[in-house]
Amino acid sequence: MMAGTLRHLLRDDDLNHDEQKTILKLGLAFRNNRYLSRPFEGPQSVAVLFDKPSTRTRSSFATGVVELGGYPLIIDKDGSQLGRGEPVADTSRVLTRMTSAIVWRTFGQDRIEEMAKYATVPVVNALTDDFHPCQVLADLMTIAQHQGGVDTLQGKTIAYLGDAANNMSHSYVLAGAVAGMHVRVAGPQGFLPRADILADAQRIAAENGGSILVTTDPREAVHDADCVFTDTWVSMGEESEYQLRSKPFVPYQVNDELMQLAKPTALFQHCLPAYRGKEVTASVIDGPQSVVWDEAENRLHAQKAVLTWLIAQQRDDASLLAGIA
Repeated sequence: MMAGTLRHLLRDDDLNHDEQKTILKLGLAFRNNRYLSRPFEGPQSVAVLFDKPSTRTRSSFATGVVELGGYPLIIDKDGSQLGRGEPVADTSRVLTRMTSAIVWRTFGQDRIEEMAKYATVPVVNALTDDFHPCQVLADLMTIAQHQGGVDTLQGKTIAYLGDAANNMSHSYVLAGAVAGMHVRVAGPQGFLPRADILADAQRIAAENGGSILVTTDPREAVHDADCVFTDTWVSMGEESEYQLRSKPFVPYQVNDELMQLAKPTALFQHCLPAYRGKEVTASVIDGPQSVVWDEAENRLHAQKAVLTWLIAQQRDDASLLAGIA
């Protein structure tokens, strides 16, 4: 077998339009057949590192690696030398000799970029302070699942409300741009997307027939949207300051009144954990337009698709992608 190309998923625009479509279609195929492809048969190990707590990321990657025929080597911060100051480069040099892929949920984007720089196996961003690409792939897959398939994503309108300066907002503008969607993000002044990321997203959106709108008006963002997203107003580690930090976001709560401005067929998604009565009302997240449980499940399928696609590129083995509709 010929050697292929080593690819990583460190941020959403590491994929182009066609590559993203392929991964989303593969994710839907995995949803229909969880054992469609087993690139880690052996079992081969996949290192799954956690510097931050997790429920969905841990369970979906651990389960996914097993279903792909592999062994998930789960490493927490306190159980590794990374937690004691070992250089990221040294950890990468070791893990790359022992595993078939590296997945990392960490803090600074520079850390995962350093991991990838020294790795000879695919590296996947399972969340950093700047981006959450696996989550947004699952979110786009959920829209495709409920609204006509992957080929219908281009031209759809999605709206994200709340802290528009966080990793979810950054990933929505980038991944939505890659998909050719019309992406609207709404948040208060001082909590809007980073200028450099926004510039990248606008350039990519123009290439793919999409657009990016940044606004402080939640109603403008939601008007005629196909899907409405939100996230918790307070990030991990800031819970003790919830009352203070959440005040600017109160006007961006997703409630029934706001959802009525979206299309009648609009979906609601939330990456979870959710705080009912804060960023979203119970009537919305537990209501008929909410697809948050499909969204959560699709983390499993989308991440299996990501890992399978990356391994297929590295091994130059298109047979691993068989079964895509």
